[in-house]
Amino acid sequence: MYASAPTNKYHAPTMRVSEGRAEVTIPVRPDFFHAAGAAHGYLYFKALDDAAFFAVNSLLENAFALTVSFNLYLTRPISEGKMKAVGRVVHRSRRFFIAEAEVVDSDGREIARGSGTFVPSTIPLSPEVGYAHD
Repeated sequence: MYASAPTNKYHAPTMRVSEGRAEVTIPVRPDFFHAAGAAHGYLYFKALDDAAFFAVNSLLENAFALTVSFNLYLTRPISEGKMKAVGRVVHRSRRFFIAEAEVVDSDGREIARGSGTFVPSTIPLSPEVGYAHD
């Protein structure tokens, strides 16, 4: 599902998922930079949301999760290497999930953190959305 998303062909992330947890690593490239020469904020959000989203989706058996809200803090710029986001579910109910994520640079320094609220959708996990269970 993740690799088949058109945006991921451009960003070339890698991902690992376990129950209630996900890691997303994105190589930082100059074509992701803003005018001041560091990664644009959208890239931080992508890493945070992807890690938190897949941590949540790992707990859903047959529905695609949706991000309802996301709050983020950008704590340090990055202009080289890789960013790695680690997301984990911190609250689960029948109606919604809360997940947190942190992004670190290649030296392990925090560069961003955030949390979001997610809900199960009516979109089934199926081959049509690129879902394949390994």
